[in-house]
Amino acid sequence: MSISHHVPATAGSWSTPTALPCMQHPARMEQIEQSHQRCAALGLTRVERPDFEPLMRSDLSVARERNHRLFTHAAPVMEMLFEQIVDTESMIVLADAQGTILHSVGDDRFLERAGKVALAPGVNWAEHSKGTNAIGTALFQESPTVVHGGEHFIHANNFLTCSAAPIFDPRGNMLGVLDVTGDHRAYHQHTMGLVRMSARMIENQWLSDDFGNRLRLHFHSRAEFIGTQLEGIIVVGADGKILGANRSAIDQLDMSSAALRMHSLTSLFGTSVSAIFDHFRVPLPTPACLSLASGRQFFVNARFNGPRAMMAGMEVDAAGAPGGPANASVRAGAVAALPGASTPAPGSSLSGLHYLRTGDPQIEAVVQKVQRVLNRDIPLLILGETGTGKELLARAVHQDSNRAKQPFVAVNCASIPESLIEAELFGYEDGAFTGARRKGACGRIVQANGGTLFLDEIGDMPLALQARLLRVLQERCVTPLGSQKSISVDIAVIGATHRNLREMIEAGTFREDLYYRLNGLVVRLPALRERCDLDIVAQRILLAECPQGTPMIAPAVAALFGRYAWPGNIRQLANVLRTAAVMAGGEAQITEHHLSDDFLEDAQRLRVPPAATPPAHPIAAQEGAPGRAFAPEAAPASGMPPAAMASPEPSLAPEGAAARTLEEAEIEMIRAAVAAAQGNISVASKRLGISRNTIYRKLRWK
Repeated sequence: MSISHHVPATAGSWSTPTALPCMQHPARMEQIEQSHQRCAALGLTRVERPDFEPLMRSDLSVARERNHRLFTHAAPVMEMLFEQIVDTESMIVLADAQGTILHSVGDDRFLERAGKVALAPGVNWAEHSKGTNAIGTALFQESPTVVHGGEHFIHANNFLTCSAAPIFDPRGNMLGVLDVTGDHRAYHQHTMGLVRMSARMIENQWLSDDFGNRLRLHFHSRAEFIGTQLEGIIVVGADGKILGANRSAIDQLDMSSAALRMHSLTSLFGTSVSAIFDHFRVPLPTPACLSLASGRQFFVNARFNGPRAMMAGMEVDAAGAPGGPANASVRAGAVAALPGASTPAPGSSLSGLHYLRTGDPQIEAVVQKVQRVLNRDIPLLILGETGTGKELLARAVHQDSNRAKQPFVAVNCASIPESLIEAELFGYEDGAFTGARRKGACGRIVQANGGTLFLDEIGDMPLALQARLLRVLQERCVTPLGSQKSISVDIAVIGATHRNLREMIEAGTFREDLYYRLNGLVVRLPALRERCDLDIVAQRILLAECPQGTPMIAPAVAALFGRYAWPGNIRQLANVLRTAAVMAGGEAQITEHHLSDDFLEDAQRLRVPPAATPPAHPIAAQEGAPGRAFAPEAAPASGMPPAAMASPEPSLAPEGAAARTLEEAEIEMIRAAVAAAQGNISVASKRLGISRNTIYRKLRWK
């Protein structure tokens, strides 16, 4: 959403505010004329004085409380949108479904000017109150609306240019309106696009909040648009019935929300829930291709963020923070499964520990250790950098355990706001706090009852909650917020972190007794730059992306990969290869021409130091059989340091100057990527293949 918002005004444009030529579409002008006719029929006059009698403070508080959930989803989006239009004589407005302004942010000077026409919280801007204006007219038309300059019915508002988009829930009910208002002399045609995109972000967050435990299909007619704000999302019940959809889905399918909810997966796409699950059961599934009765085709990915994923390979996002980094897809879960071993026997699980074996001695040592403690009720603590596959290992342990048929619930302690993590973990009763759902919620620990609770980034859990978690682990009972009753739970606990918990204990930011409760067996997953199986991992990625006609990697690219430091680890490698496979378009080899420019720039800058790039391990060198991902004469992939080969025993935290140098190198890589992106954290995170939160966290701690 980083685009230019406004253009400089000309000196003479203030005196005669009229519609710009680019806005004089006949249908749009007819809508404005119809709005003027409605206003005249309501008895409004064009010389109405602004109504400076907003709701009383108590009534505004009631309106805000009634729309608390809308505000919760909209406020961060409004702040993000404001970053795009700051210093442009503009403001952002959120109104409820009746047209009452609930919240506004903007440039101070323009907020003062807007206040002179009562464009402020507590004032109603429906058409019957303020005549033709973007907020009120968008509410009436239930569609995005631009009202510019003299198109406003009331003359006092002619200095404004307003772009508004309605916000709908997944069932098509109007929730409110998001609006950007500015000086009419500085109108820019891209403003409406920003507003519509922001409204869709709010709608998608609402949908995730409503249907976090349902199957969701994310689709678009172009595969590259899946995962963007342009993707359509439909929610599917266990019986295949369509429960809801976002605005993009309704637009793409060209039917109303009510009409769409009359369909099932079978009547809409000619498929079933079980067929969807079967398609996405394997690691790294390709998008499904589904067709409407008309023959129009869509590429589809599936997501299921709930307590029971109904399939071993499907990602369960138990963090549940709307729009947060924990909202992972089936594809993201499959990407985590990339450090694969040799092809398992037919009928065997693709997500068990045997699938992790790649010939890398460090990974082999981890697998052997974990196998010895399976079903022994011994807690597991997994250490490793972001993107190394910590959750994959946790899932593999769960899949091979006696609890495999019970829930696997993952909680990312770093992605849930501190104010919500207690309620998310322990659950709450109805009315336990403002904004709590009716009938309460059982919490992630109870959801994991009988199965496995995976506490990712456990080092980021607030200190106050560590005591409550310790009590749960000791007593195996949970007391939800606002309740007097305890609920017994039977769970296996696996923790994971990239942080040094011993240092945190010494600093007083992590409880020592909780550490020893989690520290039954500690294993460390090596970074990709420390492993000797880069070629095998790359092979599995390409086999999954291109099951027919799998391309090989050209020698020059293989050498480039071997020299690269891979700060985003396997997740980043998967992103690079997926893009390259699409660019190759069926060609026999992936060459440098198929790699994205930003990756090539990073590869020149972020290299593994020569001392940290020993020859590949002999086991990996023997993988040169037919089907190998790297082309003949490819340079060897980066291996692990000799010290690690000689002693693969993982420890809680690396010690010594060499380990500290690696950590410093990682921070330096991130800083370099941020600098190359000119401070744009979103761009840097995409280039590195790591989340924005990880970048913020690492740079803040250093």
